Amino acid sequence: MIAPVAVPAAAACVYAVLGWNRVTAWLGALSAAGLLACAIALTTAGRRDALSGLLVSDALSAFMLLVIGAVALLAMLASPAYLAAELAAGHTQPRAMRRYGALTQAFIAAMALAVLASSLGLLWVAIEATTILTAFLVGHRHTRQATEAAWKYVVICSVGIALALLGIVMAYYAATHAGVPSLDWAVLAEHAGRLDPGVMRIAVMLLVLGFGTKAGLAPMHAWLPDAHSQAPAPVSALMSGVLLSVAFYAILRVKVIADAALGAEFIRALLIIVALASLAVAALLLLGQRDYKRLLAYSSIEHMGLLALGAAIGNTLALAAVLLHILGHGLGKSVLFLSAGHLHQALGSSSIHAVRGLAARAPLLAGTFALGILALLGLPPFSLFASELGIARAGFAAGLGWAVAAALVLMLVIVAAIGHHTRRMLLGGETGKAITLPRTVAVPLVTGLAACAILGITLGPLHPLLQAAATIAGATP
Repeated sequence: MIAPVAVPAAAACVYAVLGWNRVTAWLGALSAAGLLACAIALTTAGRRDALSGLLVSDALSAFMLLVIGAVALLAMLASPAYLAAELAAGHTQPRAMRRYGALTQAFIAAMALAVLASSLGLLWVAIEATTILTAFLVGHRHTRQATEAAWKYVVICSVGIALALLGIVMAYYAATHAGVPSLDWAVLAEHAGRLDPGVMRIAVMLLVLGFGTKAGLAPMHAWLPDAHSQAPAPVSALMSGVLLSVAFYAILRVKVIADAALGAEFIRALLIIVALASLAVAALLLLGQRDYKRLLAYSSIEHMGLLALGAAIGNTLALAAVLLHILGHGLGKSVLFLSAGHLHQALGSSSIHAVRGLAARAPLLAGTFALGILALLGLPPFSLFASELGIARAGFAAGLGWAVAAALVLMLVIVAAIGHHTRRMLLGGETGKAITLPRTVAVPLVTGLAACAILGITLGPLHPLLQAAATIAGATP
């Protein structure tokens, strides 16, 4: 229970003392592997608590720890080669690399704390900690664009997290007047029927808007493209692949309380609005996109919108598909950001127009990028195909066919836009020297794609975990 937070926190301390060097470069990957091992152990341990109930693990939090561990392992395996290339190009210094090692591990520890927190208050503290830590990582290169993106990220997410804090205060007010002064998930859900409906409506709206800001949902999404495109590639993989999902995990916990206190219709309407708005924003902005890193960032807004739609549907199939989508998106988006980071280092530009004939110049890199795009677009055999199909089926079965149909139309626009941009990057005549992909980068990319494809074919031992986690997330029959 304590190790998923303690292990990366200890690794952060080691980096702070010893710095980033040949000996410590792989410590981050070792720490992520330890976190993943702890997550696997917790999936079979049932409900457990630690530190006098401050930390609680159930099927939902154990599943989220699996996602954090898997994405962190991919990102940390690719980090040594990425930082070595940055150092060789003069884009970083040993002191900045020391900060990178310490901050990335502290960031992973904060995300683990968020999903293990037993109360809204501790969850808020952990989410706020991720904002502070990642702000320095977004500005890692100290360029004008990176610094601007970091400030934009801090300002917008601070507004969002302040709204979430106000929502928590309102929820505590309602709980106090109901005679249960607590922010514990289980306590609030158990006594939800006694909470004042008027106060809870305001609290839930503020919480969805606040945590939705950190999840990249419209209308508070503006920080995401800048931050994800300027951060180091492994950090972008962590932010897009898992931080957004951790913030959405908070919304799932809020939804359980809201359904019991207000009925399912209130938060369902709220989530459908932000889901369709997010899909529409992503579709419109992807059409004219000229930067491949920002293209991947806008795609994250689309996928967060799909998660919101699945949560709004709320039945067992939909929530199981949402959780599978979280894992598949984390794996696929990590592969894409790591590929894009190596491409950016090789070309010195993130412009789509600067990339031509990638299939001829770098077959392996082009292959991982192309397969990552296919996974992102929800094509078989990747798990995002299965999860998107599950969300669509669940929506029609729940009588929300109109919302699913609107989402599918917007997704068609997104598929056309991303397909058009990436076709121009991958195909065409060879226009420069060959680009080689280091083995230490190729291994996590291939592993991530393979895992995403296997999950699209069979869930294996994950099936009962997904069912149990969907039940905890408030699934209806």
